[in-house]
Amino acid sequence: MPGTPSYVADQEDKPHVAVLANSGLGHVVPLLEFSKRLVVGQGFRVTFLVVTTVDPNPAQDQLLNAPGLPHDLHVVSLPAIDTASVVPEDSRLLTSICLIVEASLKSLKATLIELSCLRALVVDLFCTQAFDVAAELSIPTYSFFTTSATMLAFSLYLPTLDREVTGELVDLPGPVQVPGCPPVQQEDLVDQLKDRRNEDYRWSLYHISRLPMAAGIFLNTWEGLEPGALRALREDSFYRQVPAPPVHAIGPLLHEDGNGEGLRSTDIECLAWLDGQPEESVVFVSLGSGGTLTREQQVEMAWGLEMSQQRFLWIVRKPTDASAADAFFNVGSNKEDDPTKYLPQGFLEKTRGVGMVVPSWAAQVAILSHPSIGAFLSHCGWNSSLESLTKGVPMIAWPLYAEQRMIAAMLAEDLGVAMRPSVEKGRKVVGREEIERLVRAVVSGEEGKRMRRRAREIRESSIESLGPGGSSHASLAAVCEDWKTTKCRGSEGELCADPASQFAPGVLP
Repeated sequence: MPGTPSYVADQEDKPHVAVLANSGLGHVVPLLEFSKRLVVGQGFRVTFLVVTTVDPNPAQDQLLNAPGLPHDLHVVSLPAIDTASVVPEDSRLLTSICLIVEASLKSLKATLIELSCLRALVVDLFCTQAFDVAAELSIPTYSFFTTSATMLAFSLYLPTLDREVTGELVDLPGPVQVPGCPPVQQEDLVDQLKDRRNEDYRWSLYHISRLPMAAGIFLNTWEGLEPGALRALREDSFYRQVPAPPVHAIGPLLHEDGNGEGLRSTDIECLAWLDGQPEESVVFVSLGSGGTLTREQQVEMAWGLEMSQQRFLWIVRKPTDASAADAFFNVGSNKEDDPTKYLPQGFLEKTRGVGMVVPSWAAQVAILSHPSIGAFLSHCGWNSSLESLTKGVPMIAWPLYAEQRMIAAMLAEDLGVAMRPSVEKGRKVVGREEIERLVRAVVSGEEGKRMRRRAREIRESSIESLGPGGSSHASLAAVCEDWKTTKCRGSEGELCADPASQFAPGVLP
């Protein structure tokens, strides 16, 4: 990826915004799509800053180097971090991410000084150290919250929970009563909040506690999807007292695999196979950019799919008993890409002609857009959930880590577009019989038809929100108008006198 861009004269009259993305595909994708929308729809130029490591993420590199990025969108990598030098071996996922970000942001001040004359800086949730750097340079800074409005409401309530609850949150006598939102069951709590003694909990609380420092919070959602949570964030007395910054619902922000650009040969093979399947007959099984199953669960998944006698397209990853997020940092790698090495013996033979197995990852939006897809067995990451909803596809909710259980509960119980599996008493995995039942119910059962109708209603509301006069379109346009009328700041935090001065070098006192 290129270094700091050299700007040309015809760009000088365009307002300039920097966007800072955390490492990890699930964070990079919505922030990159947000940046594209600023460039293409609002007339900005954007410098897209990326936290990187010396061990590249193949899928992320492919995304950021894909052909067709807008001319005024410049990708700039912050100096790559040697993960082994900053992350202890026994660190959990969130702690690893935060330690990498903390090391990476040591270079942020110098980078922003070189860019100069920014109207705003928009940063990922786990990059809140940037608030302090931007304040020194007098740059208005916004947070981009990469998950739901419901999760934001819960997050803003967390510091209060931390003060008022003495023991573990999972040991509370009843559900967590989040102001203005449905209660959260203990079993659905965010993974990193289940052990307050762990570094993951402390990092979560640190970044969430700093959200009120933002000038505003962008959300990848829309009014028609989460009206109650958005209303609470704006009107409930609790969030007014926090105080919560202004909330801007601007979603859905999705990466579309359009016109075949960026599709790999395996993606083209998947789509060709889907072309030969009946409409709404295939269950698409994919657990996101980093999700993995245990060995035992992968065996049950395989035989459950076979027993269902439904068509399936399964994105298979090498199983591990270590962590459900084992592939988070190396998605797209070609290591161990032969499914025959880790699927049950005889499975591929028994399902030949009915199912297709693809290693590691695939062009998910292109697949979900295909008319033969009838259901999506998903890990319930927010990006994947939005992709499914905006394509009108019902789900089997299979959460693995982070906030995915909270999202699964929202999809199943609040929105009515998903079914959740149950685990037999005494077992740690979902059995093949339950998988068979769910797949049949969602692909061809009456419950699946009902959920499909509801998902299509949500799809229509998403289209409306982004159109002229739609809520998300108007929300982003209003912020952009504020930015366009805000004087940009030079490298010493002073107002720029003229467009050319933004490129003059400067040193902070």
